[in-house]
Amino acid sequence: MRSLLFVPGDSEKKLERGFSSGADVVIVDLEDSVSPDNKAHARGVAADFIASKRNDTRASIYVRVNDLSTGLTDDDLRAIVPIAPDGIMLPKSNSGADVQHLSTKLRVHEAENGLPDGAIRIIPIITETPAGVLATGSYAGASARLAGLTWGAEDLSAAIGARVARDSDGRYTDVFRLARAMTVLGAAAADVAAVDTVFVNFRDGEGLRAECLEAERDGFTAKMAIHPDQVAIINEAFTPTTDAVAHAASIVAAFEEAGNPGVVGINGKMYDRPHLRLAQRLLARARAAGVAG
Repeated sequence: MRSLLFVPGDSEKKLERGFSSGADVVIVDLEDSVSPDNKAHARGVAADFIASKRNDTRASIYVRVNDLSTGLTDDDLRAIVPIAPDGIMLPKSNSGADVQHLSTKLRVHEAENGLPDGAIRIIPIITETPAGVLATGSYAGASARLAGLTWGAEDLSAAIGARVARDSDGRYTDVFRLARAMTVLGAAAADVAAVDTVFVNFRDGEGLRAECLEAERDGFTAKMAIHPDQVAIINEAFTPTTDAVAHAASIVAAFEEAGNPGVVGINGKMYDRPHLRLAQRLLARARAAGVAG
């Protein structure tokens, strides 16, 4: 996955556009984009729409439920699990224990609906609370359902009392840069995808592109979007280039031809096992994006 697009769960028009956006993952949102008075209606709209589109889209379908502290999660799951989404996005996750808690709930709902145990994956948003930022290492081994980790700045800003998350140059301030870095490290420790947060100025395509390229440089492999127009830019930025694929393939081939040693030389430069692992990961991303065999 490269692009994950949020779509309000209570708007059929926006759902229709979201599902035709080309996003790798469509996140049908029952949380922040739905008002408290409209939660029940949104569940019905989202479930009916997903059921109607389930076999007509190549996108994976995730649903962002309301967080575990709200008392609304079970109602969300009761409405959504019967139509077998690919995954659940869990907001305001405080630690790997929250993922385990959600996984237990999913196991019950899967059994009640005749779905295979573990069929529904989980991507938690892990930095929306101070406790969450401090527990990013707890996701390793938390659940086989874990598909990735992502982060958010807006709820964290409110939780800590920060007036802004970015400085006058548009760069994240130190607390939010820490949250971002901890997400990459937590995802690497858990061996799952690191997904960058949203870029809220959806009309600033160049700003989005620059942030995508920086995120990809730093180890993120995907980014969330809040508008369909952002999807193409994100997909392009997180798709390995032809040159990068060729270089990675040459590294893998060199190790194979040399009998899988600890280090190889290519064109006068030495490459060791971490370079091989990086090349293998890039090729896996390229295959997933359809740009490598």
